[in-house]
Amino acid sequence: MNREGKIMANHIVLFEPLMPANTGNIARTCAGTNTELHLIEPLGFSTDDKYLKRAGLDYWDKVKITYHENLQAFMQTLGVADDLYLVSKFAEHAYTQVRYNHEGRNNYFIFGKETTGLPEPFMRQNADKCIRIPQNDTHIRALNLSNTAAIVIYEALRQQNFPALEKSHVYENDKLK
Repeated sequence: MNREGKIMANHIVLFEPLMPANTGNIARTCAGTNTELHLIEPLGFSTDDKYLKRAGLDYWDKVKITYHENLQAFMQTLGVADDLYLVSKFAEHAYTQVRYNHEGRNNYFIFGKETTGLPEPFMRQNADKCIRIPQNDTHIRALNLSNTAAIVIYEALRQQNFPALEKSHVYENDKLK
């Protein structure tokens, strides 16, 4: 929380996403974690796409979504109290090596296009902001985009002590009671 008692905002930013199912799944994660979603155009699908809605149909209206015309337009929206992290398999630092709980700061996690990632010049300009999820690079090219977004956002939320999230819930038909 910042000095005014406001919760730090976490943001997932998708650079030119191509696969509607990934974006829909990420939207569902955003709805369940109070995370804002940013989509940098051009998109490889319509947000009315049936596959996108199938992946996040019940949650799409619960997600705060901001569209950006391009990467430059997105970058112009960042403030001085915002932390930007580029999630990439090319990064040298693991996502767990970073503190995401700075008081009063917003975290923006930007993920690249499923086929080509983030633009190389952009990554080189921001090399100190790149983070990676450890993986066995000899077995796979990359982890699934929606899985990666969930892993990173939950680490940030864990460090923030899961603000405004229910750590437990009582259900009418609780299977454990």
